[in-house]
Amino acid sequence: MLKQFFITLLAAITGVWISVGLFFLLGLVFIGAIAASQDTQTAKIDRHSVLYVKLAGEIVERRNINSILAEISGEGSGQSLYEIVSSIRAAATNKDIDGIFIEAEGALAGTASRLEIIQALKYFKETSEKWIVAYGDSYTQGDYFLSSVADSIIVNPMGGVDIHGLASTTYFYKGLLDKLGVKMQILKVGTYKSAVEPFMLTEISEANREQQQLFLGQIWNDVTGVIADSRGVDRADVNNWADNLVMTDDAKTYIPKHIVSSVDYRHAVITLLKQLTDTDEDDDINFVTPDKYVASAKIPHTDKTSNNIAVLFAEGEIADAGREGIIGPKMVAQIEKLIDSDSNDGLIMRVNSPGGSAFASEQIWEALQRYKATGRPFYVSMGDYAASGGYYISCGADRIYAQPVTLTGSIGIFGMIPCIEGLLEDKLAVTQSVVATNKNANFVSITQPLNEQQTAMMQKMINRGYEVFTSRCAQGRNMPIDSIKAIAEGRVWDGRTAMRLGLVDRMGNLEDAIADMAQELDFTSKYTVTTYPKQKLDFWEQLEELQDAGFIRQYILKTSNDPAAEVLRTAEKVKDWSPIQARMIETVIN
Repeated sequence: MLKQFFITLLAAITGVWISVGLFFLLGLVFIGAIAASQDTQTAKIDRHSVLYVKLAGEIVERRNINSILAEISGEGSGQSLYEIVSSIRAAATNKDIDGIFIEAEGALAGTASRLEIIQALKYFKETSEKWIVAYGDSYTQGDYFLSSVADSIIVNPMGGVDIHGLASTTYFYKGLLDKLGVKMQILKVGTYKSAVEPFMLTEISEANREQQQLFLGQIWNDVTGVIADSRGVDRADVNNWADNLVMTDDAKTYIPKHIVSSVDYRHAVITLLKQLTDTDEDDDINFVTPDKYVASAKIPHTDKTSNNIAVLFAEGEIADAGREGIIGPKMVAQIEKLIDSDSNDGLIMRVNSPGGSAFASEQIWEALQRYKATGRPFYVSMGDYAASGGYYISCGADRIYAQPVTLTGSIGIFGMIPCIEGLLEDKLAVTQSVVATNKNANFVSITQPLNEQQTAMMQKMINRGYEVFTSRCAQGRNMPIDSIKAIAEGRVWDGRTAMRLGLVDRMGNLEDAIADMAQELDFTSKYTVTTYPKQKLDFWEQLEELQDAGFIRQYILKTSNDPAAEVLRTAEKVKDWSPIQARMIETVIN
């Protein structure tokens, strides 16, 4: 007995010391991560510096700063589109920045995000006499699209330029669900509401094919237009490059076709940059990354003044709860803070979202209407997506800005309820008996299918949601409800077509929206731009991340390049969806 006591005591003491040791190590990692983060935020802008834009990893609207998991894994938290664009525009007038070096390593970014960087690079060229040099061992199509505006485009002799056109890929899960004995009970409004198709069909519908063919054609037309204009060729030439897969040709053949300026190795490019910056051969070039530049240099709109524009970032899927994306209660609380604060004169919401929960979308829409009621202007700037729920939260703005290649619209509602009765009974041999007080007491149970009455009741609720959605759009866009419904039906539109239809007011980026709001507010002098929500997590929030197994699982799935991870990511999303959704499925465009 005594022996067992001492064994237990020793085990307890050992456990405590192990816990203390692990906590100590975690503390060291945490401090190191914060220190590393702080190091990346400081840089001296010396004479003859070069703004270094590295096209690698994911480009997001804003980086999540100080994430322990990101620092530990080495994955980082993505590059910030806002920082890249701000630094490029500011560098145009910075006498210490000689030029820009773009290095293509395969960035993950939407077409609209890339176009926003292109527009900043064009501004840089038009307002300064500085140079832009791009280099890549090989160029992906997206990286080449962005790099095409450079004065010099250089590729490795053994590299290539991938130009192949646009294609969208949609994964269909009905076959898998049938094998598992799971039936998705789907109710929707909208012929083109294709978000449910992966769970009810095995191939694309004609309506969905029609809308995708249209917006892909429009987007590709814009992409080829930028490349052709930048390289001094015709759109037909760019299409010819794509049809003949020039990526398979010898890199030297690119020069006479004006695809690139020259072919050389990276060390030769570094030598060129040293010559351009008057850097001694034995010295290193002073490269400054966008995040360091924004933290260290004086960029537009940062002078202290009483004039202020708030920019609220709304990125990701719209959900009722959770950590990532646009979380309804958190977003509403942030908007209410802006309503109550007298430190902002106007609000621009930057939306990059395929939609999500219809309930959360309505709550965010209503909060934004309360902001408008204060008499302050409210604009929306759309990114890669502002579709379905993403359009829902945007439609009430005084002005809506979009890129030509933005995907928007998708005004429609659907409900999707899984039934695993087949899985239980046919696959697992599990039977069930239900005792209830009322005939619908077991309503919306995943173990039993909806009956005819319940299906009709659910459809009625979906129809009501659609009527609310379209009425919000009609009110916000000052259009008759019938005109909205004629272009709704869940149909996805490219930004240019959306403007023609009245869903968008102007073609432009976030910088355009900021400049126009400043003009409307008659800010003839300096003004500030303050971004929300906060980016930095505090100590306890970061520790909470590590204790959340679900968060860690989602993080691993998010950063995995395994093809199977795409299926698992979809399963994770669908599992947490609320019953009624206003969303479009993000097809893979490559």
